[in-house]
Amino acid sequence: MKKFKPFLYLTLAALAAVGPFFAAPPQARAQQPPPSLYHRLGGYDAIAAVTDDFVGRLAGDPQLHRFFTGLSADSQKKLRQHVVDFLCSATGGPCIYTGRDMKTAHSGLGITEDDWNISVKHLVATLDKFKVPEKEKNEVLGAISGLKGEIVGRQ
Repeated sequence: MKKFKPFLYLTLAALAAVGPFFAAPPQARAQQPPPSLYHRLGGYDAIAAVTDDFVGRLAGDPQLHRFFTGLSADSQKKLRQHVVDFLCSATGGPCIYTGRDMKTAHSGLGITEDDWNISVKHLVATLDKFKVPEKEKNEVLGAISGLKGEIVGRQ
């Protein structure tokens, strides 16, 4: 019996480890939704890091820096947090975006087609810097491209 006990404990431990896998029918396991874009991007910290790099690129661009001139440190932090919350929410994360809608937020800024194109180039450069896979990068760009009409040319 002494030699049998370790084998019994080992067998029970192995069954306990794989038990949950066998407990659910195969169709239930197959129906689990794929991870959200938010999770595939790396979650909140990854989105915050991407935002910091992206906003830094926009603010440092000779053509786009006019949109950041005169912002207080508090306003800069608020802008950054709005971008983080927006991206987090838009990619299926748990954040709640409390800023204004895109049309209102960009109204009066006179954002041109060139401004938009430069911004997209900076976003691509940021996503490349963080080695975002092509599939996820295209999903982010696809989601952002839908906002163009609400951002460009709002007087």
